[in-house]
Amino acid sequence: MPLPTSTTELISSLEQYGDTLSWINDVLDASDDDDEADSPAPTELTELDERITQLLTTLDIACEDTSSLLEHTIDDVSRGVPRLTYDLHFMKDNALSLQAALEKVLQRANDAVPDSTSVALDHLRHLDMIKGRMEATREALREAESWSSLELEVTSLLAERSYAKAAERLSEASRSMAVFHNTPEYEPRRTLMVNLQNQLEASLSSALVAAINSQDVAVCRDYFSIFCHIQRETEFRNYYNASRRASVVALWNDVSLTDCGPSESAPSAQPSQPFTDFLPKFYGSFLSLLNLERVSIPAIFPDPALTLSAFITSTLSSLQPTFSQRLSSLSSHHGEAALHQLISSLRATEEFAASVEKLIEKMSYTGISSVSDGQSPELSPPSNPRSHARRRSTRMSMSWRPGAHLSSAGHGGASKAFLLDGMEWDQELFRPFLDFQIDYGSLERRLLEHALNKIVSSDTKDRVADADRARLMKERAVDAVTVAEESLTRCTAFTYGYGSVGLLSALDNFFRSFIDIWTADVRLEKRISSSQSQRTASGHDLSDMDYTTQDWSDFQRSLHLLSSARAVYERISGFETKLRSSLVQTATRFRLARNDPTSFTTAPCRGESQVLEQSPLNSADLHALFTSVEADIQPRDGPLPSSRHSQLPVVPGSPDPLLVEARRAVFTFANSCQISLQGTILSPLRKHFASYASSPLWNTPGDPKSRRTTTNDLQVPSFSLSPSDAVQRVAEGLLNLPRLFEVYADDDALAFSLHTLPFVDSETLKGLSEQSSSEALPQPPHVRRASLSTTKPIPLDPDAVSSAWLSSLGHTLLEHLTTAVLPNIPSLSPAGAAQLASDLEYLSNIVRAVNVEFPELDRWKELVELDDNEGKRRLSEADEVDNVLRMVARLRSWEK
Repeated sequence: MPLPTSTTELISSLEQYGDTLSWINDVLDASDDDDEADSPAPTELTELDERITQLLTTLDIACEDTSSLLEHTIDDVSRGVPRLTYDLHFMKDNALSLQAALEKVLQRANDAVPDSTSVALDHLRHLDMIKGRMEATREALREAESWSSLELEVTSLLAERSYAKAAERLSEASRSMAVFHNTPEYEPRRTLMVNLQNQLEASLSSALVAAINSQDVAVCRDYFSIFCHIQRETEFRNYYNASRRASVVALWNDVSLTDCGPSESAPSAQPSQPFTDFLPKFYGSFLSLLNLERVSIPAIFPDPALTLSAFITSTLSSLQPTFSQRLSSLSSHHGEAALHQLISSLRATEEFAASVEKLIEKMSYTGISSVSDGQSPELSPPSNPRSHARRRSTRMSMSWRPGAHLSSAGHGGASKAFLLDGMEWDQELFRPFLDFQIDYGSLERRLLEHALNKIVSSDTKDRVADADRARLMKERAVDAVTVAEESLTRCTAFTYGYGSVGLLSALDNFFRSFIDIWTADVRLEKRISSSQSQRTASGHDLSDMDYTTQDWSDFQRSLHLLSSARAVYERISGFETKLRSSLVQTATRFRLARNDPTSFTTAPCRGESQVLEQSPLNSADLHALFTSVEADIQPRDGPLPSSRHSQLPVVPGSPDPLLVEARRAVFTFANSCQISLQGTILSPLRKHFASYASSPLWNTPGDPKSRRTTTNDLQVPSFSLSPSDAVQRVAEGLLNLPRLFEVYADDDALAFSLHTLPFVDSETLKGLSEQSSSEALPQPPHVRRASLSTTKPIPLDPDAVSSAWLSSLGHTLLEHLTTAVLPNIPSLSPAGAAQLASDLEYLSNIVRAVNVEFPELDRWKELVELDDNEGKRRLSEADEVDNVLRMVARLRSWEK
């Protein structure tokens, strides 16, 4: 429309819209259309700006006009309110006057009617009431009188095969049963009614079955009307369902299956077939039958859609063995791989359910149109789906079958949504799978364990060679992740996300078991050296270090395994990202289904979705998991920490790990590799300590503080306090260790999982990270990234990694010295104690050079160099004797 030229037109056009934005767009679009009609050139931004300016000006004028009109209106109302009070008071007085006048007129009217006339009118009303009651009594007595000839009439009609007239006669008699309520005649007449109805049903049963088998729709419709007249509609439906489902039930019962156990009724010559091959054939035959019933049922029953639903339910309940029993046999037969067969069966069931849903939807339109055209049967069943079951009388019908499902009849004119909501066939179809879906976590775990056994058994021979173990672990990790990725598809295909909690548990256990197998193979102690202890001809100028060829081989093996641990961790972290994305998609689907259940469902089939929603799988743990993963995808400040070089099990600021046990297993494996690597590195140093405890130095006689005098009064020390040879060689080895890490500075394996190094805590790593971040500007050519920050990964240079390893090695060696070497010294003489104190002091100075503080070593040195009197005094005055003091007291014989 064109832009309004006056404020009145503007306000009028605005009142036609409920949305301001729509009004603005329409005004501008209409203006553009007018301009385009005059000029074919496109509208420029300047022209649009002019129109907006004009519109703003017009709106300002309209606002001023509206404000002025509002002020005038307020003034008028203010002047009129006092007058309104007076008018209301005046109306009230007039109403009271009218009420008094009406009362006077009524009184005059009553006085004008004579008493005799009033009595006559009352008498007429009383006579009319008596007449009505007498007529009703006469009709009831006539109906009761007909009972005397009821049995004879019905028997004659049955003999003449006038079944419709017999049904009408029984229907009339049934309506008169209310006359005999609370009288002795009620039970005999009720028994007679039931017997006559049974006779009519017995007379019709053979003809009814023949009509059903021959698909004579007209005769079946007449018989249905007869059964409705005698309140036997449920029995008619049972006859119909039992006859029509016979072929499908026989197909199920007589089949010979290879993986579901033998069938008692299956012919011996019939070839066997797998259940997953038979099930689509069974559903195809069942669907063909339903397509035939789609034509027959609407012509017979007033509720075709619900009748078909009841037919499907009764057919499924008549299968022997039941669907659940066959699925149980299938699961038992296939064992660990049963999940694949169950998913295939569920997929075939879903395809069948989708086809049936379309068929029932078409039938629901048929039922609605027939009612709208006025073609509904004269007798329509109750609208309540459960009404037949509650209305069933205590008489025994000849067509009664144990376990038969009663039909769900609905009103023919009900809407499509109501008809579909009253059906239960789809839930009956999917309920046999529910027990296995609830047990999905166990099924998935068994399948993953089976796949893991195949992975492990495939490389038994290859794992003999240690050189290939690291490579083989990386290759098998690829296979393991591939198997795990398939489980995501299985979880969606079998539980549609409801089994996510069980999936997480199964995957966590799978990866933990996979890594534990390799952890068990890592030798925690160094191999026994070979008979030839020749030194290796290393090209890294390390030939002066006391490592044998076997030591270098063990060193490389442990280093490669540690690198494999890093590679496995990266691969598991990448898979965890896919897993988290899959869970987020599932959580989104669940949220949409919860907010709009009409448009979105958690499963493709309505009944399957309802069964899963009502199952224990829909638990608080599942929704807590979905809430957690959706919270993890919220925007974060800065990039996420790099999982490739993560050194901590959990990085602050990053999403909580999903596979907790798998990560812990990786770090346990890394710790085993680190301990093995440390054992190889420290093996030459530990060799020097092998005979240290049995050295003769500890029992050397003499007192280092006493001095021996010669003939020239020359005082000569009796004992040299220089370090022993073993300690000097250990010190030299410790000082050579930094050279070893300089050679392997390019290997990222050393930087992986530093938090699992012995004697390295998070505070130490945090300090190394802060030191690297402040000193490594610009960054060195070889930078290892460690996720130690709350927001960003901070570069960790090789010096920091070497410092962590040297600190761990120093602490490990000193722990070995203080726990396995020094306590094995048999005794210490004063001279031996002085020598040991000298060795410990020298070693303490050396380890400080590699940034190692070991208080227990200093404690040994302090107590060993005490004289006997001071040592005994401390021993006697100590409230609690620590372990070091107790061992030194034993060596120095202070306990006597």
